[in-house]
Amino acid sequence: MFRPKLPTMPQPTGTVTPPAVVEPTTITPGTSTSTPAPAPVAGPARPTVQLTPGTALALVGGGTAVVLVVGAVLVSMLLAVTITAASVAVCAVVLRSLLASQHRR
Repeated sequence: MFRPKLPTMPQPTGTVTPPAVVEPTTITPGTSTSTPAPAPVAGPARPTVQLTPGTALALVGGGTAVVLVVGAVLVSMLLAVTITAASVAVCAVVLRSLLASQHRR
């Protein structure tokens, strides 16, 4: 049950054809045919992007909005971490004072 079962190779079925024989060809010197080099084909012209004052102003406004939103998110995360750390510190001080007052009694 725990021994691996290896598959056996099946015997080839049908007729087996022998490989085709390739006969070498002779090269005669002096009969070179040169083909002319093809001319480079120019690709399709891509349209250039033109920045008008309106689109430049829209890009600057959009970039400013993205920076302000990302900045607000990062500042709020930092503020949440700071408030959490301060509350944990206050809890630690209160617990320490409670435990110290019990040892005095």
